[in-house]
Amino acid sequence: MKTRFIILFLLIGFIAIVTKAQVCDIKGDWTGKLSVYGNEIPLVFHFDGEKCTIDSPDQGAKGIPAQLERTAMGIKVAVPSINANYEGVNIGDFVMGTFKQHGQSFPLTLKPGSVKRNRPQTPTPPYPYQAQEVNFRNGDAVLQGTLVTPENVSSQTPVLLMVTGSGLQNRDEEVFEHKPFAVIADALARQGFATLRYDDRGFGESKGDLVNVTTEDLKNDALAGVELLRKQFNRVGILGHSEGGTIGLMLAAEGKVDFVVSLAGGVVSFEKTLLEQNRWTLQKTGYSRDVIDRYCTALESLFDDLKAGRNPETTNHGLPTELEKNLQIAKVQSSTPYMRYFLALDLTDRLGKITCPVLALNGTKDRQVNSEENLNALMDRLAGQKEIKAIEGLNHMFQHCNTGDPSEYKDIEETFAPEALEIITTWLKMFK
Repeated sequence: MKTRFIILFLLIGFIAIVTKAQVCDIKGDWTGKLSVYGNEIPLVFHFDGEKCTIDSPDQGAKGIPAQLERTAMGIKVAVPSINANYEGVNIGDFVMGTFKQHGQSFPLTLKPGSVKRNRPQTPTPPYPYQAQEVNFRNGDAVLQGTLVTPENVSSQTPVLLMVTGSGLQNRDEEVFEHKPFAVIADALARQGFATLRYDDRGFGESKGDLVNVTTEDLKNDALAGVELLRKQFNRVGILGHSEGGTIGLMLAAEGKVDFVVSLAGGVVSFEKTLLEQNRWTLQKTGYSRDVIDRYCTALESLFDDLKAGRNPETTNHGLPTELEKNLQIAKVQSSTPYMRYFLALDLTDRLGKITCPVLALNGTKDRQVNSEENLNALMDRLAGQKEIKAIEGLNHMFQHCNTGDPSEYKDIEETFAPEALEIITTWLKMFK
């Protein structure tokens, strides 16, 4: 083994010598795919002279600033904002190297070119409506967004604040280059409705604490947006997706909004929702029922400890090595104030306080928020006017799909099902 290592080292050194003259030719866009626990995450590096930025298209992150150093072997790229770096050797038509983040290393090979996907529903100018930049504040958080107003807008125009799902998202709720909130805002404006969508705190052009944030803080961010809209419009509602739908219902229970459109909003135990997501993923991966049951039991115990404020013990559960490692990662990631709050969140007892009109939609193939369970809870407990629908064949992102698994999102060209848009716009006409 030692001899082989020396030979490999010498070969790499030889490659660096014969390609040294090509190092300075690395320019333009170069793309590679990180393989992270079975998922492929494309990264696009933009090289412009001695400058470099990085995009993660699947995560909606663009123009991440990076520090570029050209070496005798190739390049070194540091990305302080995400605690990452990349070092690669230029080998003619590709760069072979290693991407490191948070102490973990992943092989990453870059090739010329960028990620291009067809997203036919993304709105393009000219637009038959107005769009303007606005900002609003919740304490130290400053939220930057886009207010879209239709022709002949007035104080009587119904307006919707658009609230994204969990995780850092921009105002378009962009994922895999899909921009569902831009698509929805465009469709609503053409039907005479105004919208305000905004970057989540700490992301895009918005500022705000992310260390101690909880869903309660995100709800208050949304409330600040509602209060801004109240200054211009008489009827203010929420259109929220996933956690955003939950936030809309939370504000409705407090009597803060006039109507709610909940798109795959969760209302039942979020601990149970996360356990169901993990069970589905493990089944799809091919683990046996016994292994899945033991993993989910261990994960549930971890969640219960965190909800109770206890520090989960480090225990070996006799699971495959990769699943034991996943449990340790889950322990770290779930120990934040956000996750402790999220795990304990259950809206079922608040639903009876909601008296404003609610439209709640889910896809029957939603693998992230159980359609039947959550819609049934809304049907049974909502006190006010309601329209509850499960749309056949749609996933969590309201796309037509095969299985509904999140891995399909990036390969589907459709951003948001037309029939879902039709249901939303038809329902909203009662407010005009």
